[in-house]
Amino acid sequence: MQGLAPSDIFLFENFRLDQRGVLLAPDDDGTFSPVPIGSRALDILRVLIERAGEIVSKDEIIAAVWPDTVVEDSNLPVQISALRRVLDNGRSSGSRIQTVAGRGYRFVAAVTHPAAEARSVSMNGEAERAEEDASKLVDLPASSSPIPGRRTIIIAIATAFSAILAVTAGTWWLWSPSKPPPPTEGAVAGLSKQPLVAPRMSIVVLPFANLGSDPEQQYFADGITDDLTTDLSRISNMTVISRSSAFTYRDKPIIAKQIGRDLGVRYVLEGSVRRSGNQVRVNAQLIDAETDAHLWAERFDGDTGDLFAVQNEITSRISNTLGLELVAIEAARPTESPDGLDYILRGRSAQNKPPSRENYAEAMSAFEHALALDPRSVAAQSKLAIVLVERILDFPKDASDGDIHRADTLANQALAAAPRSSLAHYAKAEVLRTQRRCREAIPEFETVLALNRNSASAMSHIGRCKILIGPIEEAIPILEQAIRLNPRDPYIGVQYYRVGEAHLLQSHIDEAIAWLEKARSAAPEVPFIRAYLSSAYALKGETPLAVAELAEARRLGGVGSWSSIARLRAATRYETPEIRALVEATHYAGLRKAAVPEE
Repeated sequence: MQGLAPSDIFLFENFRLDQRGVLLAPDDDGTFSPVPIGSRALDILRVLIERAGEIVSKDEIIAAVWPDTVVEDSNLPVQISALRRVLDNGRSSGSRIQTVAGRGYRFVAAVTHPAAEARSVSMNGEAERAEEDASKLVDLPASSSPIPGRRTIIIAIATAFSAILAVTAGTWWLWSPSKPPPPTEGAVAGLSKQPLVAPRMSIVVLPFANLGSDPEQQYFADGITDDLTTDLSRISNMTVISRSSAFTYRDKPIIAKQIGRDLGVRYVLEGSVRRSGNQVRVNAQLIDAETDAHLWAERFDGDTGDLFAVQNEITSRISNTLGLELVAIEAARPTESPDGLDYILRGRSAQNKPPSRENYAEAMSAFEHALALDPRSVAAQSKLAIVLVERILDFPKDASDGDIHRADTLANQALAAAPRSSLAHYAKAEVLRTQRRCREAIPEFETVLALNRNSASAMSHIGRCKILIGPIEEAIPILEQAIRLNPRDPYIGVQYYRVGEAHLLQSHIDEAIAWLEKARSAAPEVPFIRAYLSSAYALKGETPLAVAELAEARRLGGVGSWSSIARLRAATRYETPEIRALVEATHYAGLRKAAVPEE
């Protein structure tokens, strides 16, 4: 094979990238070796490197990497996350690939393209040999005998692939008994004499009816149905009947009991779409297939100025709301001998209540029981890790010294067992956020969104991290989007607080007070909300209100809470000098006015 032309090489920090798709990094002895990473990720890296320092839109990347192909929204963020894990390993100063909210991505490392230099300066001999070895690894003819390095890589890849197949097969074997068996020919025709056994959290989304006068708008109703089927399938422990089976019931009378028996589901979701001018209204109803009782109904309205945007927002809101409803219903079902899933549902139900000491204790107890019954449960590991760190953040005096270490261990175990679990990635991100490592947490939260676009909590935490490390102005739109997608979030009070905090740090005092008062109403037992509201009141000149809120924050927080500015400064979660300076000029200044002493 011909040697690599210098014009085909990009150099950045410790890495080399050639245009034939080989990424090289130095080993411990300084020898350059290929980095194992997928071809799509490398294609994306080339696009970003060729325009280093510029913002490259998502559409531009997709057009370059997936030309003439319809690509799911999750593909690009997943590949970006894979790149970051390789390129940012051991890096402490932020990612080499920067996310620019609402615009795209930017490669921020310095890149050298040494075509001119190569004319007069020969490359280091060892690096040349490494590149030749890499070229052989990529382009070795099929008839050639593999060299030892290539053979080692091939064996490693084959072993890893076999392991993946084994895990996948084992997972299917373990879980398949709990899923409904495929219907017999008679069942498909509606003639089954023996009903299928309905697993918990099982649902069918029936085709939404088009109630408008224009029959061509049926595509919008079908889009709602399709998106909901996909979104609900992403909810942990949810079994969702396929679209093809659900659409056999189009334009037929809805008899929930019969549908439940035919398809083996506990719940039926039906709905309708009506458009009038620029407005669209979507109604959705949840029916218990065992009793034919209506369990939940809600109406969602939107403006059709951007039809796809309103479709996405409505389906996300239905999915998030329905997830909360189903968990509460299932957790309330009486069970004589609860198993691991029963305890997980009970824990999730406790988690879905506003944050309080009692609710945290209830959730932790349920997840501990689930983990005792199945120590390898990814859901139990992830959920327990999440509760441990969230309690540290909301009620630090209730946490033990070992909680963060245990949460990190549980999250790592869950990720190792299920690397594509959005729940496991969320748990790891929460651990990183609690450890004051927001730059590392953000890519994990972005992976959660790539796997589950409806995770309003992941959006909210990205916004929170933006407040802690900057830029603050990017945090507010992300937080507001999270609130729109999940207005019934049990942590909605904390979401309101974060918007108020962002406004306070930017000295938008009136806006801060409005949001913090909403937060206090939604989550009256969370002490830090009261403290920030106290600060905002004081900066506004409302000293009596500030003093009252500070007293309540201290009562809720326990002995020693908000006793001095020095103690608050020592325990700060704000991660950059720039943000800390804003905190000094706003939050701490307000607390001083409310009579918090300096020392």
